[in-house]
Amino acid sequence: VLLLAGNAEQKERWLKPLLEGRIRSTFLMTEPNVASSDASNISIDITRDGDDYVINGTKWWSSGAVDERCKVGILLGKVNSGEGKPLHQQQSMLVVPMDTPGIRVVRALTVFGYDDAPHGHALVEFNNVRLKRKDSLLANEGDGFNIAQARLGPGRIHHCMRAIGMAERALEIAVDRAHRRKAFGKLIAHHGGVMTEVAECRVEIEAARALVLRAAAEIDAIGVRGAHSKIAAIKVVAPRMACEVIDRCIQICGGAGVSGDLDLAYLYALARPLRIADGPDAV
Repeated sequence: VLLLAGNAEQKERWLKPLLEGRIRSTFLMTEPNVASSDASNISIDITRDGDDYVINGTKWWSSGAVDERCKVGILLGKVNSGEGKPLHQQQSMLVVPMDTPGIRVVRALTVFGYDDAPHGHALVEFNNVRLKRKDSLLANEGDGFNIAQARLGPGRIHHCMRAIGMAERALEIAVDRAHRRKAFGKLIAHHGGVMTEVAECRVEIEAARALVLRAAAEIDAIGVRGAHSKIAAIKVVAPRMACEVIDRCIQICGGAGVSGDLDLAYLYALARPLRIADGPDAV
């Protein structure tokens, strides 16, 4: 987002240390009081006050905000409640230093009991947070929705790559355990039903991988906008595949699969939210 819409000063102050790994960031888009799968619903209040913006409202599922290294947020909201502009021109995007007075990271949000530390996902409150307009605005007022869409497209393919990695790791765990445990006189791996489950996992992983590679090739060839249909397809296919593969692997591993002794429960907790994050399946 900073590379796409930031000015020279914003890039020097925030993008450079981010690329160098000296700081972390958070994306402040989703809100608890509206259906945030429709980005036009985003409505945290940004009020002009002279040369400043004043922000009031709440964000949640702000990934990375719990990390003590998080120094900057990218916030989507409405300036003066949209001022009656067309629906997709009401949102603006701001760069927000996370140490600004009035910002409070209320708590970490857990996913099936996991807090994903140190990265984490947070509920964040903004109480009369005052920022200089010239320092904080990305691009122009009303450009926030388009900037968000430009970020979400490539972000979805990243989620799908992660989903494939999660599925691969789950299958590796299950196959290893199936070759070390015996049931009914032979290794679990040698039972026909288990062989079928493993084969189905492999087929689904490879099918999802092929579609992700196809989407990536289209992005390279015709750009994100041109590849939007393939990006939408993989955003449905890859997370759903990961959940199904991990669930099968849990079943192969039995009680250990749902315990904390293996990584499968944690992998499922990572994979399942991907069917919601950056746009749910139905969207």
